[in-house]
Amino acid sequence: MNYRVTCLTPTLVGDGNQLAPIDYMVWKDHINVLNQRRIFKLLAKGPRLESYLQQLKRVEKLDFASWGGFAQNYADRRIPFEDPSVVNAWEKTPAPGLFIPTFAASSTGAYLPATAIKGALRTGAVFDRWSEASLKDLATRIAAEEAEGRRAPRNPATKAEDSVLGGAGKNVMRRVSAGDSANVPYTGMKVYLLRTSTLIARGEGKYELGWKSQRGTADARRIDDATPTFAEMAAPGTSFAGSWSEETEKDRVKLFQSANRYAAAQLERHKQYAQWTGLAPLAATIDALEAKLKAAGPKACLLSIGWGGGLLSKLAVENTADPSYRALAKRVALYQRALQTGLPFPKTRRIIFQGGKAAQVPGWVLLEVNA
Repeated sequence: MNYRVTCLTPTLVGDGNQLAPIDYMVWKDHINVLNQRRIFKLLAKGPRLESYLQQLKRVEKLDFASWGGFAQNYADRRIPFEDPSVVNAWEKTPAPGLFIPTFAASSTGAYLPATAIKGALRTGAVFDRWSEASLKDLATRIAAEEAEGRRAPRNPATKAEDSVLGGAGKNVMRRVSAGDSANVPYTGMKVYLLRTSTLIARGEGKYELGWKSQRGTADARRIDDATPTFAEMAAPGTSFAGSWSEETEKDRVKLFQSANRYAAAQLERHKQYAQWTGLAPLAATIDALEAKLKAAGPKACLLSIGWGGGLLSKLAVENTADPSYRALAKRVALYQRALQTGLPFPKTRRIIFQGGKAAQVPGWVLLEVNA
């Protein structure tokens, strides 16, 4: 059996690698990834190697006037920007913001790691099986351990997850298996511009759109002050295929149904966020994803995978205002400040810009299995 994953919004499943500003040049609305090994071999035949090495040490990005010919003739690959307007944002961004995370790849092309699929399915399965009682029991147990002077466990939810998924040898996730996808050509990849939105309180239950910047938070009218991020992502419509095995079709159907219920809960929260912030293009994207979810049926599912989905794509809890969940989250130093604001949690989203407009949330895909 085989699976097919089709990107519904721009998606990045990376391997931790990034392109540094000295690894590429921008030429004609493309990122040109330099083949430095070939360049070194070429320059070693003449007197320019020392000059090139000195520039690599000295500058934050390469001088196109001096070395732009390499971008045209010695590029491993060329990745187009999603829109010409992205180039303007790139040119205004300081070098530390020009590191570009890249899609997972082998020597012959990009591929989708199976862990991205299995991880998202697992989170959906836990979400569908947990209840308010599960969270309350977990919070009570950890509070009791701390009261006895014992250190809280590093992964406090592991036992709670195992209790609903099944222990070793009986875990429901063992009943299905997926392999890494086959390689796909780089023609489906583009460099997208993203910014991080946030909520600004404007009275009881009222919020406005803000954008995260190096100076704090910029309001919606000062979008150019927001800190940009650039990422290589698979464009909508890109498909990845790989091997799939299962004990019974029933196991897969149940797992997909859980994933779809989890997707519905995530999309509902994204829709509420779009209403709070007034991001009409984002709301249209969410409506389109909900339509895909309704059409998926029991033998397909929607997943939020990879980079950029944020906490909401990894959190097997529907109501983050639940007192038990908040008691657990406050024990994580990273979340303490955000929880103290009293704003909806999480209050931020990575938003993909298309055609210069805030339009999509990253990482939504459709998973299908064919015999």
